[in-house]
Amino acid sequence: MKQNPSERGTDMDVRRRQALAAGLLLAAGLPVAGQELPRLIRIVVPFAPGASNDAIARAIQPQLARRLDTTVIVENRPGAGSIIGSDAVAKGPKDGSMLLLSSQTFLTSAATAAKLPYDAIASFAPIAMIGQNPSVVAVSAASPYRSLGEVIAAARARPDALTYASAGIGSSGHMATERLLAETGVQMRHVPYKGAAIAAVDLASGQVDFMVSSYGTLAPHIRSGKLRVLASTGSRPHPSFPHVPLVSATVPGFLHEVWVGVFAPAGTPVAVVERLNREINAISAAPELKPLFEPDGIEPAALTAPAFAAHVRTDLAQWKQIAASRKITVD
Repeated sequence: MKQNPSERGTDMDVRRRQALAAGLLLAAGLPVAGQELPRLIRIVVPFAPGASNDAIARAIQPQLARRLDTTVIVENRPGAGSIIGSDAVAKGPKDGSMLLLSSQTFLTSAATAAKLPYDAIASFAPIAMIGQNPSVVAVSAASPYRSLGEVIAAARARPDALTYASAGIGSSGHMATERLLAETGVQMRHVPYKGAAIAAVDLASGQVDFMVSSYGTLAPHIRSGKLRVLASTGSRPHPSFPHVPLVSATVPGFLHEVWVGVFAPAGTPVAVVERLNREINAISAAPELKPLFEPDGIEPAALTAPAFAAHVRTDLAQWKQIAASRKITVD
């Protein structure tokens, strides 16, 4: 049966109203038909199993699954200073089914890489900062150095004689140490490793002199008495070492805090990003995560998605400046 013109006009009006309603829901950050969260969400961790980021991903996994009423799995894709896993997410589906959980190394790698298969800003939609924490400065327990000031004095007296370890060129610990050396005007030789845990073993045995890393990475050797903590890079005392001085007591103004956050591919709907932001912020503040967060001094951030995106842009600019001034490039 043919429709008369007035009926066709009515149908067109209905479709226009439906499209307008959908647009308003999107603008308000509410889900619309076709934008429900997927039944399976993969959290990609671009580091090996057992690393601190992996532990955080596996801690939030069951709570996120429960809150979203969906299946959530953690998938490790390590390699190339987090670039392999990050690239997989950058090229992944834009529906919230594939997320990246990474740390500041995501940006320090971007700042130092000669070429990346993605753009650290344009290829991702920042969702939420789970939390941030200071690093600790450590030496072997057999080391003659009992303070950060003594290490700096020794490095100044013998340029390039002392060595420092890191998880690799462009890693957060590498860049933090280079910033410390720049601000104190001393020189040490960098010894990059394929992972912070491996570097910590050689630090504990005295093969290298110095390291800036997370407490979680160094904890086994600290607890066994093989490492000595000299300072914390935060703005206030580290909760696991309340009597250990801050780096800023020796190097005024120095502050280095490492964050862990979640990203989606660019183009993921705003409604999906905002829903995930709300749920992840709630999980980060939940008491269940305190036993994991407290030893490392991790504090939940509870940033909005736009605020996290702004933080990422500022951080990347800082690391690019340090990479340029220290001539750090990864081919």
